[in-house]
Amino acid sequence: MKQFYIRMLRLIFGLFLYAVGIVITLNAHIGYAPWDVFHVGFAKMTGISIGTASIIAGAVIGILALFLGEKLGLGTILNMFLIGIFLDLILALQILPTATNMLLGIMMLIVGLFVIAFATYFYIGSAFGAGPRDSLMVALTRKTNMPVGICRGIIELLAVVVGWRLGGMVGIGTIISALCIGICVETTFKLLKFDTTEVQHETLNMTYKLLFHRKEKPLND
Repeated sequence: MKQFYIRMLRLIFGLFLYAVGIVITLNAHIGYAPWDVFHVGFAKMTGISIGTASIIAGAVIGILALFLGEKLGLGTILNMFLIGIFLDLILALQILPTATNMLLGIMMLIVGLFVIAFATYFYIGSAFGAGPRDSLMVALTRKTNMPVGICRGIIELLAVVVGWRLGGMVGIGTIISALCIGICVETTFKLLKFDTTEVQHETLNMTYKLLFHRKEKPLND
């Protein structure tokens, strides 16, 4: 059980760090990352917070991925809620700087993307399952037999278009985010010598059995 709690701490820290990275990219003010364009646009249209918009979007996407046959993990569920909660908390505290010019904005955006990449290392390394958006990407890849890159591109392009129509900010930062996030993640993983293919993700059913159906040890053990 000690190992389980260590993994949980790693997961929660990763999700918190992910929210920090998102806020840094938002505060760059040169255009939001694809999914954040949608979250901000949805928040503006409905009058809810960005964090709440992220939670609702994550829940809907997670349910869709479940219907498409993906198995969700505890990490998927916590991803839906905690990132949104952390987002609203960090934005409300106003503890992160805001860019005042294009150069500073670009620098902040790159820093934010690397923070997200570092957060992804902790989050994926906990082995509690992929986030809802990644689960949808995998489900579409499996259902359509199209390359994963194309499926991801279609999903993020749709998020940008819909989010932009709803009022989300699209700019040079959106392009930089779309082109550079993969590079930032790959660079971070190489520096940390982290191989995602070695991670065996745990489903909700597996976590439930681990927590509630463990065999009791004999008293003389």
